[in-house]
Order: sequence, then C-alpha cells, then structure tokens
Amino acid sequence: MSIDDLRVSIDKIDDEILNLLNQRMEFVKKIGELKINSNTPIYRPEREKAILTRLKSNPQNTLSHKAIDAIYLEIFSVSRNLELPQKVAFLGPVGTYTHQAAQSRFGATSSYVAISSIEGVFRELSNKEAKYGVVPIENNTEGAVGATLDCLRKYENVKIVAEIYMDIHHSFASLSQNLSSINKIYSHPQGYNQCHNFLDDHTLTSVEFIPTKSTAQAALLASQDPNSAAICSKIAAYINKIPIMFEKIEDNLANKTRFFVLSDFKNIKSRCDKTSILALTAHRPGGLVELLNMFKDGGINLTKLESRPIKQKDFKTIFYIDFEGHIDDDNVNSVLKNASKNGHEITWLGSYLNQEGQE
Repeated sequence: MSIDDLRVSIDKIDDEILNLLNQRMEFVKKIGELKINSNTPIYRPEREKAILTRLKSNPQNTLSHKAIDAIYLEIFSVSRNLELPQKVAFLGPVGTYTHQAAQSRFGATSSYVAISSIEGVFRELSNKEAKYGVVPIENNTEGAVGATLDCLRKYENVKIVAEIYMDIHHSFASLSQNLSSINKIYSHPQGYNQCHNFLDDHTLTSVEFIPTKSTAQAALLASQDPNSAAICSKIAAYINKIPIMFEKIEDNLANKTRFFVLSDFKNIKSRCDKTSILALTAHRPGGLVELLNMFKDGGINLTKLESRPIKQKDFKTIFYIDFEGHIDDDNVNSVLKNASKNGHEITWLGSYLNQEGQE
C-alpha cells in the first residue's frame, strides 16, 4: 500500500471522527440546556475524570494515557464552551505557568484574561466578571502561596472547585540555531537560579544574564533579539514563536506546583474528594490538638496543615487544612459541626476531586 493510499484511508477516518464529534456536540448542547434550566454547574470535573478513566482502561488502546488526556481535555473544553461560553481569569501575564495550567484544563477555545495579582483574580470572580479563576496555591520546593490563602479567607463567595498538579519545566528557547551565538539570557531570577546545572554543562554561565519580571517577559524580549535566549515556560515560547532548543533544563526535575480552579458553585460528591477549610481554633490551651483529634476520631485523613497569621489581629493565627472527603459526607459534616459547637470557627473553602498524585 502506497503513502497516497494510506492518506486516503486517514482522510476517510478523519471524516468519520468529525461526524462523530458533531454528533457528540449535539448531545452536549441538549445537556447544556438542561444544566442552565436547572442551574447545574457546567464544569463537572468528576464526570470528566470518569470518562478519561473509562477510555484509558480500554486494552486495545494504541494511544498513551497522556495522549488520551490531551485529546479529550480539549474535547471537554469545546463541549463546555458550547454549553456556555467560558471566561477564565488567571494570574498573569500571558505565558506564565499559571496560564499554562489554566489552558491545560480549559483548552484553546475558552476566553482568557490575565490579571496582574492573585487578589485581582479573586476580585474578578467576586464581581462576576469571570466564571473561573486559576491561581497557584503551593509549590513542592517553595511552599504555600500566602496571597492565595489570604484571599480564600477574604472572598467568601469564591470557592475551590478543582485542583491541578503541574510539573514545572523551564525551557531554553532562542531564535538562534546554535549556543555559541547567544550573548544574552533573559529570565526571571528564580527561573535562572533553578537551572545552574544546565548553564554550567553548556558553558553558558559567562553569558550576560538580564533579569526580567517574569519568564513570560523573558520570552517576549528573546523574540526580539536573535542573539539571545530565554529561560521560560513552554507556553511562553509558543506564544512568542521562539523555537525551544532544550525542553527541560531545571536542576530539580521533580519541581511541581499545585493550582486551584476557583468559581462560585459547589461540586457534587464523587468517590475521591478532597475538602479545604480554614480553622480559627478556640483560644484555649490545646485548642489545635483538640480540633485535630476530632478529625482523627472521625476517621478523616488530613493531607495538609498550614498556619497563616491573621493580619488584622496581633499574633493571631488561622489554620488552612486539606483533608480527604466531601463536605456532605456524614463523618465530615459531624466533625465540623462538633468543632463549631466547641468554639472553633470553621470556614468551608470547597470540596473537589482529589487529583493528588494523579496529574
């Protein structure tokens, strides 16, 4: 069989795929109408996860799990936008890792708005200017993002509806075709400092380093200078049309950031949920221990405990807590009610599909 014959076969399959996608979208439109009439959330992470799990379990798959995710996450995005156009606010500028995280979940067809601060993203959602927001919450080497924790307490109408774990890879991008002609390297100082081994190995430590406000800005500047390079995200290189010479150059290849997807609705229960709360413990000796023992007695596994100062009160601390389970689970509901009765102030931040270790 010739290449032309094979291409004819591929064309026929492409036509079939498109026809089936069109059929799928007709059902999506009908579901969208039902959701809008019943005031049901358009974004259903647990439903998308169930579809992906089912598709990846097919023993006849030629596609890898990563390939199936890439194809179907884009299909989900197109579907959601057919049901109701989506506007997503994220911590900018365009080309940041938060932008990359947002696009990994909401696809190419959603409408994106870059916001210059984390609180600005929360304000955008609180004022109903956007339906979804994406902000970083923690990095496995840098720790928690304090601004996000503060805003979760301040903006009570903004809830966590999903989490994204994303590997953070720095890329080396340049218009130049060889390293010897590069005389400047643009990057945010943090990004540059996380790539010392690569720079040493390729004798680039003597090349002039020009610090930038973000890796996104680094990519923009490198796109205007053929004898320079940028240490930046993959999406920043793509947006600025700079070829990537090396895709993963960071010293710590296990560098990972957790992001929150924010909105204004409550997820229904799934079989694998996580809940986030803020807890202001009763002001008495052993208050925190008492609260933690309530979770222990309720058989609830805590996955994160982070203290945060209450800036309006001298030396007062509030605790950010993640635990396994949904706010509507009987044991969770019982523990939180018991905590409130005993003088602990609990603020529910959201219950969402637990993605830890699955991204």
